[in-house]
Amino acid sequence: MSSHVLVLSGPNLAALGTREPEVYGSTTLAQLHDQVTAEADAVGLTVDCRQTDDEAELVGWLHEAARAGWDVVLNPAAFTHYSYALGDACAHLVGCGSRLVEVHLSNPAARESFRQHSVVARSATGTVAGFGPGSYLLALRALAR
Repeated sequence: MSSHVLVLSGPNLAALGTREPEVYGSTTLAQLHDQVTAEADAVGLTVDCRQTDDEAELVGWLHEAARAGWDVVLNPAAFTHYSYALGDACAHLVGCGSRLVEVHLSNPAARESFRQHSVVARSATGTVAGFGPGSYLLALRALAR
């Protein structure tokens, strides 16, 4: 088990706090990263928080984690539903021995039908969804156990 965790957030998450607050809440990405860093410290992990709107960059970060043996907390956002490249990178990560926790601020299963399919879930060690920023914190706690 790695004590270093890469915390990755996908497209449109830089707009947290202002983008559909009725769905995603009022916490900004910077505030979320502060909460994640504090929680990681509390449970004995170190984290590197990153966000991108670029699919290729996200895939590259997953390969970086696989090479380094890091666990990953991933909110793939819209890429969840259709990015087979991301799904393959997640499978590679887990195949290399790292753990992957898929997280979502909202509960995709309770939303539009197209959001109910995840190309990441088949590889994920676990999924935490529907708890807002707490989804990330719960994922870190699970990895620390």
